[in-house]
Amino acid sequence: MINQIEQVWLASFHCVFQNRSFKLAAEQMNLPSSNVSRHIALLEEKLNTKLFERTTRRVSPTQAGEQLYHSTHSLLNQLNQALEEMSELTQTLSGELRIVMPDSPILANALVSFCNNNPAISLSCETSLNAKQEWLEQFDVVLSFQRGKLTDSTWVANEIARWPSVVVATPKLLATTTPPTCLADLNRVPCITSLTALNGTPWVFQHPDGHFISQRVQSTFKVNSGYLAKSAAMASIGFAILPRSMCEQELAQDVLRVVELEHPPADLVLYAFHAAKTHLPRKVALLVEHLKHCAEALS
Repeated sequence: MINQIEQVWLASFHCVFQNRSFKLAAEQMNLPSSNVSRHIALLEEKLNTKLFERTTRRVSPTQAGEQLYHSTHSLLNQLNQALEEMSELTQTLSGELRIVMPDSPILANALVSFCNNNPAISLSCETSLNAKQEWLEQFDVVLSFQRGKLTDSTWVANEIARWPSVVVATPKLLATTTPPTCLADLNRVPCITSLTALNGTPWVFQHPDGHFISQRVQSTFKVNSGYLAKSAAMASIGFAILPRSMCEQELAQDVLRVVELEHPPADLVLYAFHAAKTHLPRKVALLVEHLKHCAEALS
């Protein structure tokens, strides 16, 4: 049976399954839509089963399609990995590098310099702040800021950089609000929440013994941007957690002040996540090392 099925048919099938769209799959594979449709039709003919239900509005896998995808996904990944490892035996880095990362000037400059040093790399980059588990099926590296303990997952996490953080507020806000002295006080003062704002993630602090403490805060200003959180804090909208290095100038000029609580905020950490593989693709390993080097140079 295997010698009757072309690998490109399976590649098209996987791409349609992941995108739930023939059009998006064709764009991702850089093929005409008619070619992708023909690959699926030929695969269905050889297997004598229908793999997708198609309407004018959506594409959804059949039970047979679901089973085929989950049965062949790891096998196809292993084959792709083996071929990538063989191609990477040469000195020149080449091939597509698919990345998700926050829209950050620092990361943008680091990524541009990496691609400039490796012109044979073809880059595909999406910007997003919140990492999602399913992305590791579509991307080689997911860069994400985290604070506190990482959630359990099948991902491999490489720490790129970390920034000690502080709770800050303006002198004006401290004069008009009873300053918090313990974590529980954050429930009664206006706070600016950042990072995974839509998930209502609490602020995270670190106990001297190393464990993390989550504290819900009162917030009507929720943003997914450290720079926007800093601007709001400087406008006296509320208290904010910021990397200390991000507001050193404002602290020195007394535009912002550090608010001391019984426990300090947990560090903000940048991680590079990638799927667990026996042999990490060379382009991914070198990108991670490049990002670490850039972070060290900046610090």
